[in-house]
This record gives sequence, C-alpha cells and structure tokens, in this order.
Amino acid sequence: MASEARHASAEARGALRWLPGLATLRHYDPAWLRNDLVAGLVMTAMLVPVGIAYAVASGLPGIHGLYATIVPLLVYAVFGPSRIFVLGPDSALASLILAVVLPLAAGDPARAVALAGAMALVSGLICIGAGLLRLGFLTELLSKPIRYGYMNGIAITVLISQLPKLFGFSVPGDDPLQSLWAFVRGVADGRTNAVAFAVGGAALLAILLLKRYPRLPGMLLAVAAATIAVGTLGLEAHGVGVLSSLPEGLPAFALPWIGVDDLVPVLAGGAAVALVSFADTSVLSRSYAARTGTRVDPNQEMVALGAANLATGLFQGFPISSSASRTPVAEAAGARTQLTGVVGALAVAALLLFAPGLLRHLPYAALAAVVIASALGLFEIADLRRIYRVQRWEAWLSIVCAAGVVLFGAIAGIGVAVLLALIEFVWDAWRPYSAVLGRVRGLKGYHDVERHPEGRQIPGLLLLRWDAPLFFANAEWFRERVLGAVAQAPSPPRWVVVAAEPVTSVDVTAADMLVELDEALFAAGIELSFAEMKGPVKDKLKRFGLFTRIGESFFFPTVGAAVSSYLESHAVEWQDWEDEHP
Repeated sequence: MASEARHASAEARGALRWLPGLATLRHYDPAWLRNDLVAGLVMTAMLVPVGIAYAVASGLPGIHGLYATIVPLLVYAVFGPSRIFVLGPDSALASLILAVVLPLAAGDPARAVALAGAMALVSGLICIGAGLLRLGFLTELLSKPIRYGYMNGIAITVLISQLPKLFGFSVPGDDPLQSLWAFVRGVADGRTNAVAFAVGGAALLAILLLKRYPRLPGMLLAVAAATIAVGTLGLEAHGVGVLSSLPEGLPAFALPWIGVDDLVPVLAGGAAVALVSFADTSVLSRSYAARTGTRVDPNQEMVALGAANLATGLFQGFPISSSASRTPVAEAAGARTQLTGVVGALAVAALLLFAPGLLRHLPYAALAAVVIASALGLFEIADLRRIYRVQRWEAWLSIVCAAGVVLFGAIAGIGVAVLLALIEFVWDAWRPYSAVLGRVRGLKGYHDVERHPEGRQIPGLLLLRWDAPLFFANAEWFRERVLGAVAQAPSPPRWVVVAAEPVTSVDVTAADMLVELDEALFAAGIELSFAEMKGPVKDKLKRFGLFTRIGESFFFPTVGAAVSSYLESHAVEWQDWEDEHP
C-alpha cells in the first residue's frame, strides 16, 4: 500500500511538473491573497490601454488586444513557471504582426484577425514542440549585440508606424522606410491635426514624466486624462480619431481560417514571433528568477508561452509575449503568485461585460503615445556604447542587424540576426587565436611568447596552443599555422607538441588534415604529439585511427609531461629557472 502511495505521488509530481500553477495552488499561503488581489487590480490599470494600443499597432481592432490579454494570463497562470510573470500583447511583436497582416488583409478587419490568430497558432505550436524537445537553449545562440541590434531595429520600426497616428493622420506603405517618407511628406504638406497631436503629445509627455514614479499607473492616468478631455470637450468634431465603443462580451472560440496563398507568410511570421517572443521571455524570466532566488526551467517557459499563444489564437487574439513594462508593475504592487494574472484577466473581462462604453472616447493619438513610450524602452544604447568601447566590431554588427530590420522588415530582420550570429560564430572559429609557448622566468607553466617576448623556447621543441575546435573551416589554417611556426622556430624543431586543451571537437576533415600534417612533419624528421587533449576528443581520434598512426605514447596528459618526455629522449642544453638552486 505504501509503495502504491509513493508511486501515485510520483505520478502526481510528474504531471504537476508541466502545470506549475496548480503546484503553487496546492501550497498556497492564504496570507498571499491580499497581495495578489491588490497587484492584479493595479496591473489592470495598464492591461487595458496597453492591450488596445498594441492591437491597433498590429493592424487589428482594439478589442482583440483585450482578448489577447485575458486568455494568455489565464493560461500562463496554469502552465507558467514564473510566479509573477505577465504575458500579453507586446510592442516587439507589433511590427512582426503588422508586416504579415497589412499587405494580406487589404483593410478587412475580420481577415486581419484570422491572419494574426493563425500566426499565434503557429508560434504556439513551435514553442510547445521546442519546449517538449528541450530546445530552450536555442535562444542562447543569439549574442547580446545581435539581440540589441534586433530590438533597436524593432523599436525604430514601431516608432515609424506610430508617428502618423500621433500627428493625427494615416499614411500608406508596407515597409518602414516607405512609411517614414510618407509621414515626412504628410507633415510637410500640412496634414498634421494640431488637436490630435496636442492630445497625443500631452499623453506621451505625461507617460514619460510619470515613469519616475513606478508605483503610479502612468499609462492609465495619461490615457484616462486624454479620454476625458476628448469626451468633455467634444474634440472628435475637430478630427480627433477615437476608438468608439467596444463590443460587449468575452472572446469566443473561433478557428482562424486562412487561404492557401497566406500559408507561407503566416508560417514565416509565426516562426519569427516564436523566436522573438521566447528570446524576450527567457531573458526577462531569467532576470526575475535571479532577483527572487528561484530557478525557472526554460523548456517549461517555452511550453507555457506556446500554450498561451495557442489559446489566444483560438479565442480571437493575436501573438503575445512577456511584458517588460507590466511585470515590474505587478512586482512593485506586491504580487506573490500566478493568481495576480488571474485577477487581472478577470478584471479586464468584467470591463468587457459590464462597462464596454467607458472607452468609446479613447483617442488613437493617446494609444500611439502608449506604444511610442513602450518602444522607447526597447532601445539599448548605453550598453551598446560599452560594447563599442570594448569590442568595436561587435557594436557594428549590432548596428547592421538593426539596419536589416528597418530596411528589410521585422521578419527578414530575424533572418539577418540569425545569419549574423552564424557568421560571428564561424568567424571566431575560422581564424582562431593560436600561440607558440615558452617559459617565462618567475611564471609557472608555459606562456605565449608574443605576449612575453622574454620567454625562452626549448631547443628543438615547438609548443603550439590552438584555441578552438578543429573542423573543416579552420583545418587548413591550423596546418598552415603549424608549418609556419616550424619555419620560424629559433632552432629546427624535432617535436611539435600541440597544447590541445582548448580543442573541444575534431571532425573528419580536420582528422584527415592531421594525417597529412603528420606525414609532412615526419618527412622532415619531426614528431607530432598532443598534450592536455580532452577525453571525448581522444575518443574521436581513436575512431579515426589517429591514435594508432601517431602512437598513444605521443598523447600526454599535460604540457609539462610532454616537455619532460622530450628532454629525457633528447640531449638538449636546457636549464629551467625552477631547477636553479640558490
């Protein structure tokens, strides 16, 4: 009986592993309830204007921003590993969604909603699949400068898309540069609506000023003030565009049907959304986990994000991600568990059920101000300056990535970012650093003679350190480096010892190169040997037959052991400083 109980308990733990919210509920402390209720209600103040604003920025009716707020919060409360994390519409995704929706929907709101919902389904399925396959580590493949470049490009794109709305007019154009040119021409031609710009500008200024007070719901206060001003002063008569009344009721289940011609752009857009949303979510999740002293499983985070996107795609929403603006609000308000998100979702649902008309005078210029303020927070400038000071080429890589997003669009920008990341990786491994080693008086071990010109080399012994894996891209470079070092040695080498501790892998091309190198050195009367090679790399060389060819005795555990063996087998005039006696 006890054995059966333990088995059942183990099964429960296994099931709850994928349902962290339920696991939290089982151990919920009643003392947390007040904090979660207050934090949820405070967070609602941001959920409503931000959700509507990001929906409009994505080319969708504002109501769907609230649908994309309610559903993900409820789903993440069950599947999400972070206790205070907030999911919902995000400025970084707005341009991705708009890039797909704008050219395909052709002004049809229903079609736009279906396209965005299909993108959410694709993103959700990719994230769930990747999480179950434990591919959470993939987000670490993009370097920090490239992530900065992508986010800066996204921020610029979002700003360009919202500037016309802030100035009270609309512009054609599917790409950022076209839209920017149309905006500049519109301003030059006097299309600016001064009243709308005054409302939007005041809202933006208020949001930026109130950021100094994180406990105040700055976005809500600014949007509420703008809405009241438009309603009481009758500013709609002066051409100020408003949201009008929202439909009453909750989101209904609806499959987002799309045409065959839409399939490729939706799949590409959904994949881009999956990459961006999880990259953002994982970074934010790790940051909050570090602050709270907890650990968050990236694979579980990916499953939770995927489940939230899948659900919002089935309930008239659009792709969502983590929120770097709403999560701090929840934290500052005292959120303790996932119940905070549930309270926020229920509060937004109550608004739609009982008071949808409250937002009928909400001006689009104020919504544009909300998105612009959020986009300004996406820029990474200060740290990019630091990167420029310490490694200039990586900073330029970041700038190129940002330009790729702006010039070619957000989706293509993802491809640019990934390509640049691969180029960066290959470049570092293609021409890695290598060093001829020697002895330096007063220093233990063997050191780079270029950095220590006073270093002494043992006659007839060439020590060469290779700081990278050996593979097809750098195999020929390695051979040339060894032969070049042999030619430049202060005395004709009898042994070449490769300090192979940094070598983490060897492929077939590199193994064949080592055979050719061994033959060339042997013909010149030089023995090739290795020191400090890792066990897995040795195993590969055994399979390639190199152990038998070179001889197991020429694989040394340390550089010091290789040097000792050489000195024992060769009559060399050599006195080490450590052997000197006072």
